[in-house]
Amino acid sequence: MDNKKKNTPKNKIGFQKLIAAFGLILFIGKIIAWKLTNSDAVFSDAMESIVNVISAFMGLYSLHLAAKPKDDDHPYGHGKVEFVTSGIEGALIAIAGIMIIYEGINSLVVGKTLSKIDLGIWIIAATAVINYLLGYISIKKGQAENSLVLVSSGKHLQSDTITTLGVVLSLIIVYFTKIYWLDSVVALIFGLYIIFVGYKIVRKSLSGIMDEQDPDLLNQIIRVLEENRRTEWIDVHNMKIQQFGANLHIDAHITLPWYYSLRDAHNEMEKMIIVLAKNTKRSVEFNFHMDDCKPVSCSVCQIKDCPVREKDFVKRVQWTPENVTSVDKHTAE
Repeated sequence: MDNKKKNTPKNKIGFQKLIAAFGLILFIGKIIAWKLTNSDAVFSDAMESIVNVISAFMGLYSLHLAAKPKDDDHPYGHGKVEFVTSGIEGALIAIAGIMIIYEGINSLVVGKTLSKIDLGIWIIAATAVINYLLGYISIKKGQAENSLVLVSSGKHLQSDTITTLGVVLSLIIVYFTKIYWLDSVVALIFGLYIIFVGYKIVRKSLSGIMDEQDPDLLNQIIRVLEENRRTEWIDVHNMKIQQFGANLHIDAHITLPWYYSLRDAHNEMEKMIIVLAKNTKRSVEFNFHMDDCKPVSCSVCQIKDCPVREKDFVKRVQWTPENVTSVDKHTAE
């Protein structure tokens, strides 16, 4: 069963186009600043902007592909492509960090004299402000629409802002002290930071590709079930959650009284699905399996007027990530 949430792929794609366009403009600005200052730190920052431009267009492609409907070849849709492009983007960020470190070491070894530093400071500072604002908006929009691409793009832009500010700081220091090697040292520090940011993005994308369990998402789902729990729902077990871009796929088994008619059992299952659908901000596809209760279920069954109870009720089992994801039905033991 599908839980249809309002999806706005056109809005996400339109915003990603804006990021790509600004990325290209900011790259040109940094190249101009590099030509004016002859700063290796500015050059490495400009090279990182190439990654911004490439990543922005990759993100644009992935959002376009993820928005395509399901087909015979992709029965779960195309949402997983967001994890792939996000992982590539993270790898490119890490490569940019390595490039920055290389340029910094090269400057320390060879040595360079900078020029027109004051003008370079103003140009690079302006790109930093624009990058940060775009990154902030992209992250907020990505979180609101559950788009890993927009969140990754936003984090990339903000990490680029950090390194750009490092370049600005080094230029200011060099401008007043004339100690040119400080420019390279600052570039080395922020190069390491960029590599770390790239690693985190790659790690998150791989967890999505490998269907790694998201503890926060699982806890959220279980909390919703606990808060809206009905006595007829004897237990929920063998739950699995998969993410396909902004969409979710939830598998689970629900234990219901064995004497229910197929229609009654299906209605109870529908009630659980509706509860989750109303309390989930993402588009969800449900695949629930109905299990009949066994004598061992009596100890945790809260139906007071059960006509076929074989054992006394012992206790109410609190639903937790451990027992909801377990393949076994719940018991009082």
